[in-house]
Amino acid sequence: MNGKEYVGSDELYADVQRTLRLCAEMNNGWHTEAEVCDSLREITRSEVPDTVRVFTPLNINYGPGVRFGEDCFLNFGCTLLAIGGITIGDGAFIGPHCVLATEYHPEDPATRHTLLTKPIVIGRNAWLGADVKVLAGVTIGDNAIVAAGSVVTKDVPDNMVVAGTPAKVIREINQKTAHIN
Repeated sequence: MNGKEYVGSDELYADVQRTLRLCAEMNNGWHTEAEVCDSLREITRSEVPDTVRVFTPLNINYGPGVRFGEDCFLNFGCTLLAIGGITIGDGAFIGPHCVLATEYHPEDPATRHTLLTKPIVIGRNAWLGADVKVLAGVTIGDNAIVAAGSVVTKDVPDNMVVAGTPAKVIREINQKTAHIN
């Protein structure tokens, strides 16, 4: 995937500040699920399905970079660094304190203040356990499971369980026990 490079712009900075303010308002106090969805619509400037469930606090640095699918769930304390774009697929579960970071910086100190981005895609029905970190440019496949505490640096295939730092494929999901009747 091709990334983007940002050296700083007043427009981007204004959008980030707007998003931070709106997230602070959403995270302040208790709100109904409908109120949280309304806040997310304002933050992302896009349609957010009524079936999205978020336990606040949720931290987002750039709302227009986030897209939520139907029936997805984000647990407490998640952080979305979304300037590169984050897509959360239908039915995805994101555990508490997960970080999705589309942004990174060059190693070279002379250019380190440059912001680089690559999108993150969380597939349909994917499940990220607690405290998972997903780095720029990663796609988590449909139905995949990422074990708690993992750091995902490379794409995760559909229907696989990954774990570790960096996350590695452990096994394929056992389809016989994958569904509870």
